[in-house]
Amino acid sequence: MILRRAARLPLLPTVIVALAVGAMIALGLWQLRRAEWKEALLVLYTQNSRRPAVTFPLVGDESYLFRRSSLMCLEASGWTIESGINRAGQSGWRHLARCRTGIEGPGALVDLGWSKGFDVKPAWGGGRITGSIASKPDHRSLIASFTGEKAEPGLMLIADQAAPGLEPSGRPSVADIPNNHRAYAVQWFIFAALAVVIYGIALRRRGNKRTVRAE
Repeated sequence: MILRRAARLPLLPTVIVALAVGAMIALGLWQLRRAEWKEALLVLYTQNSRRPAVTFPLVGDESYLFRRSSLMCLEASGWTIESGINRAGQSGWRHLARCRTGIEGPGALVDLGWSKGFDVKPAWGGGRITGSIASKPDHRSLIASFTGEKAEPGLMLIADQAAPGLEPSGRPSVADIPNNHRAYAVQWFIFAALAVVIYGIALRRRGNKRTVRAE
């Protein structure tokens, strides 16, 4: 009886549906693993925000994110602007400078403050900077972020005290990091279940049509 029912199933559509369902289940399991990874990361970042300050790491190690830090900027050059917010949550422009921290070396990227307009020219020659460690701006395209392409590694320091003519930029917050992986996993499992149900309904209708024709 089971063999007869299996023989009645259309081979190609059944294989396609089975592969699709398997892929959706695999994606759901992958999202669950991502959720565990993200939860552990958020615990680390929360602990970092409470730890003592460290010297700013010139190597882009993400384990330092949200730590308090400081550096000596001998010279600020290579100014760039990025969209961002101030501590009041207002949208505007962050002013980033490449700070020379020694005779040689890669230097450090520092967010020296926020302004409403993008045409502000900060006048700041250097000095000691204290602040919070954050990731460099993410310049990936929307498609690249969806496909899982990693952002360019690197850290920057968001200064507590803004350069003259600027306001302090918004501090990085662990609460701003999304963790929707479990919800994504549930969605993939629902899609897999719906695919099975819809295909079962289609097979039933197909069987009913064959029965009517036979009569």
